[in-house]
Amino acid sequence: MRHLDHGFGAVVRFIVGNRSFLGLLGCNILLGLAYSFVSPFMSLFGEHEVGMSSGAFGAFMTVTSLCGIVVSTILARWSDTRFARRTILLLGSAAGALGYALYAVVRDPVWLAVIGSVLLGISSITFSQLFAHAREELSRSEVPSRDVPIYMNVFRLFFALSWTIGPAIASWVMTKLSYLGTFLLAAACFVALFGAILRLIPSRLPLGAARQEATIRETIRALARSEVLAYFAGFVLLFACGSLGMISLPLLVIDTLKGTTRNVGIVYSVAPLFELPLMLLFGFLATRGDHARLIRLGALFAVAYYSLLGLVRAPWQIYPLQSLSAAITAVTQGVAITFFQDFLPDQVGTATNLYSNASRLGQVAGYVLFSQIAGPLGYRNLFFASSAICCASLLLMWLFRPRSRPMALIDP
Repeated sequence: MRHLDHGFGAVVRFIVGNRSFLGLLGCNILLGLAYSFVSPFMSLFGEHEVGMSSGAFGAFMTVTSLCGIVVSTILARWSDTRFARRTILLLGSAAGALGYALYAVVRDPVWLAVIGSVLLGISSITFSQLFAHAREELSRSEVPSRDVPIYMNVFRLFFALSWTIGPAIASWVMTKLSYLGTFLLAAACFVALFGAILRLIPSRLPLGAARQEATIRETIRALARSEVLAYFAGFVLLFACGSLGMISLPLLVIDTLKGTTRNVGIVYSVAPLFELPLMLLFGFLATRGDHARLIRLGALFAVAYYSLLGLVRAPWQIYPLQSLSAAITAVTQGVAITFFQDFLPDQVGTATNLYSNASRLGQVAGYVLFSQIAGPLGYRNLFFASSAICCASLLLMWLFRPRSRPMALIDP
């Protein structure tokens, strides 16, 4: 307990005394708010507002996500070798503002796909670049390397903090202004983010800019290790289930359980309340234990979570289950970011993008699965399928357990 108290006090003192890191936390909240306004309602937007079928919506999300992977990979490469992260962040936030402003008024599926593929594809780099910049700020500071996971989890915690109110605000705005208001609200957050980046984040080359020739080689080198590849694939499977859940849960609440958009807003606001303490807890555990073991624990939580979601019979029954969702997020989106960054400590943009691409590949797989099996299985059975997929992820991670902390994976 003394270790936790001492560690938490050090984190608070660092944040209060570091203006640059405080600015990053503010940027993280704005980005989290933008995503929390639109992500929980995208499947409802696609099927109910635009009139897509389940298959068409799955194809739409697949195309936009694949484009996001390509664009973000190119931009991540440039952020490690050519341009300041500030430049990439400004580009991403400007694209996000324009993309969501157009989503507010466009209802043609083809044009929505173009906007999502180009503008929101560029915008998708913003999340990984914020985390990469935060990691570099910590590297420039006097924070001990063993304590980096707790600081990164605190950084992720502020992203979760925005989700405690974002979906509820969005559901209220939707009742007043429909999707027009919701998307304009997200666009406004990206405008504010652009201004915050312009004012608070300095323009300087990233720490790995002098190592251009090593970027791709070290990424391939890390993935060539069986345990790294296994965990990368395991995360793809976990994120596939996450995207399936993000699409299916609102539809389950509205169409199967006969709930309302208010129920959807509550569902997505409850989980972050649990995430706040769990992010801190798992962050401290990561400073003292094995990251890979914590990640396997997160996969086990996912197995239980999706199994239980398949059994619910009323919207309110989902609320307490969101504590499991919070535990999954605390591990797979908190500790895991540091886990991947340790693969390439001198090129955290590429390393963070490795994690982000596992997320995006998982999203694509989830969208493809949704388009193929949502109709035959129904929304409820999708969660049982997700539980089975998470079992496969857990087995993969267990069979290829790293013999040491991830940092050792990059040694000759």
